[in-house]
Amino acid sequence: MPETVEPRTSRGLRDLLSDQMLARQWMIETIRNVYELYGFVPLSTPAIEFLDVLRGSEAGQEAQQSIFTVQNPENEALGLRFDLTVPLARVVAQYRELPRPFRRYQVAPVWRADKPDKGRFREFTQFDLDSVGVESEIADTEIMAGMCDTLRALKVGPFRVRFSSRGILNALLAFAGIPQERSADVFRVLDKLDKVGPAKVRLELTTGYVDASGDPIRGLGLENAQVDKIERFLQIPATDRRATLDELRATFSGVEGAADELAKIERISNHLYSLGYADAEVSLDVSIARGLAYYTGPVFEANLLDAPQFGSVFGGGRYDELVMRFLGEKIPAVGASIGVDRLLSALVHLGRVGAQKSTAKVLISRMDPALEPDYVAMTWELRRAGIPAELYLGTAKGPGKQLKYADAWGVPLAVLYGSNEKERGVVTLKDMDAGRRRAEALANRQEWLDERPGQREVPRGDLVATVREMLAAQGEAGR
Repeated sequence: MPETVEPRTSRGLRDLLSDQMLARQWMIETIRNVYELYGFVPLSTPAIEFLDVLRGSEAGQEAQQSIFTVQNPENEALGLRFDLTVPLARVVAQYRELPRPFRRYQVAPVWRADKPDKGRFREFTQFDLDSVGVESEIADTEIMAGMCDTLRALKVGPFRVRFSSRGILNALLAFAGIPQERSADVFRVLDKLDKVGPAKVRLELTTGYVDASGDPIRGLGLENAQVDKIERFLQIPATDRRATLDELRATFSGVEGAADELAKIERISNHLYSLGYADAEVSLDVSIARGLAYYTGPVFEANLLDAPQFGSVFGGGRYDELVMRFLGEKIPAVGASIGVDRLLSALVHLGRVGAQKSTAKVLISRMDPALEPDYVAMTWELRRAGIPAELYLGTAKGPGKQLKYADAWGVPLAVLYGSNEKERGVVTLKDMDAGRRRAEALANRQEWLDERPGQREVPRGDLVATVREMLAAQGEAGR
């Protein structure tokens, strides 16, 4: 007998079973429909890129340090992609014949060698949409509108897309007397505001502190007066975009270049107003920093108001210099990314995604071996009518155990058909959910047997029409 191998997965990785996969597939298809409504086209890129493509991409120190390195037979220096934006920049540079604007969407797994934690995995899925080759702020507006329309389509409940700009943050540095070369470090700390709170952000900007795990968090050494100005800036309210812009103009009245940047943000805000995206859904929030260092203009992210503990589920921004690494010329670009796993976890938490395990809507039981031609015929009759159906092919003989199989997989309907039904020209259809609910209410099994809850006998010729009717009543027909 061969030596057995312990079945296991590597730390930070996981399997996704049918209920998780079906929910993901529904979510991805819903998002895809919105993106294609906007005219974006699909793209696929390899999971493995050359290390020099991934490194030095201005994605930020944290992302750079979390690259999984890979070795191929040619001993080339390779790594697993940590996002989908850097590969997009490589594609735009490599395929010069691509028409611009190049507007693409992509859904794929990415990998980061982070420390695994609850809800934090080393492999996760992102779903991006990007416009490359567009300078107009209408492209930024379109990405934010796409974020709103996607979240509406997913029926996430109340949400808020918050946006700001790296230009506004650069004006903050000038306002606080902080050198521009320190921008990446300062913005990285500000990006932690929602996670750690203002007190710890202040400590990390100044002296540093020791976190709950005992690890030291090094401070940036800024002066208290500088951090006071940062805090004053962060306290600008985000309730009304027009009022926020007025306060920013007053704050940055003497800062060079601030007026032009605020005028650009105002144009984006006005476009959003004209399209019906009001302050309740889209707010100008100056606390948005976004951790990736390649952003050069507007930045944005979305939060679910009924599930704030999940943080940002959708975010992005403008990155006009990322393609420059490959072409040596500035190619404007803007985009956003959904964290599929995080958003799906939030939807499950909110009860907006069902726990569907099976793709079949009907299970045809096999009660009598002599009737197998009838069972096969019924199965294909349903399938050819567009109704997902499964013919039971397990080893259980009695209908009770076969119905337990249907129940375990969450199949909504079951077909019962024996010699008695054949003689009378009928089939018995069982609504599994109705039977389960009634069984919970009845006092004993005999009552259940006498009543046969959820069962319905119909003429054999009415099988397809009745199944459609019962599924429609359950809300399953269009799923």
